[in-house]
Amino acid sequence: MNNRIVAITDNPAISSLIKSKLERISKFEIYGDIYSTLGSVYSHFPDLIIIEIDHNSDRLINIINDIKSDSILGQITILSIIPDNFNISSWEYLLTDDYIRYSDIEKDLHMRVELALLRSKRMVELNPLTRLPSNTSITKEIIHRIEKNELFGIAYADLDYFKPYNDKYGFSRGDEVIKMLGRLIFNIVRQSQPQKSFVGHIGGDDFIYIMDLNLIENTSKNIIEHYDKIIPAFYDQADREQGHIESIDREGVKKIFPIMFLSIGITHNKNKKFLHYAEVAEVLAEMKKYAKSIKGSYLIMDRRR
Repeated sequence: MNNRIVAITDNPAISSLIKSKLERISKFEIYGDIYSTLGSVYSHFPDLIIIEIDHNSDRLINIINDIKSDSILGQITILSIIPDNFNISSWEYLLTDDYIRYSDIEKDLHMRVELALLRSKRMVELNPLTRLPSNTSITKEIIHRIEKNELFGIAYADLDYFKPYNDKYGFSRGDEVIKMLGRLIFNIVRQSQPQKSFVGHIGGDDFIYIMDLNLIENTSKNIIEHYDKIIPAFYDQADREQGHIESIDREGVKKIFPIMFLSIGITHNKNKKFLHYAEVAEVLAEMKKYAKSIKGSYLIMDRRR
């Protein structure tokens, strides 16, 4: 029951069939239209989207194709429910992962959904905590942009004093901080650049995002501004009021640690052409290290020539 399925249909009969076939195998939500669904999809990626398409669904098909063409949302599996006489002239017209016809729902929906979920687990490399693309996908995305000779900005975001927080409050509360940061970065990046941006989760409290160069600095400032407003809520009231916690450092010594800061290092290929992924990673690590050396949440943009 750990899978999350979002179904989109305004047909009461299909809604009823979905409920009867899936209520024992997964959590699911049913929406009447895709526009009321997108907020839920952006904030918490589902494992599967089931969507009804008919002969008058051109706008809906365009939205599906936009989702499947996206570097992040495209990793969500989509199963389309279509009329028996629906003619698919080309899979480039409808970028769905699988489909099922009306007459087969009663007998085959359960099996198709299970196969779609298994396929999703096998094929998609996502961080299990944030459901954002993980290391392999991040590497492929950077290599792809280098090979296409695209101008891009790339940022490395990392929390300061996360380990002492984890040690004091426990891993479950630490995971909530990481999930919050992943959602925050994703939502602000996507709001700033809806198309052709990328957000990845390296692991732990480390995130990567790639954007148009002219947008990435202001977007990063926006991320830090929102982060600094949100993060105190993840501390107990007494710690929040005093502005620090007492925890253990890496040598096992009790120390005072401030509320966690967010450090962001940014580089780009405007003044220097990157030839391979390792060059990008090296400069990013250097920028992040500099940002972390400054007290407080801070971002640094590589302006060297």
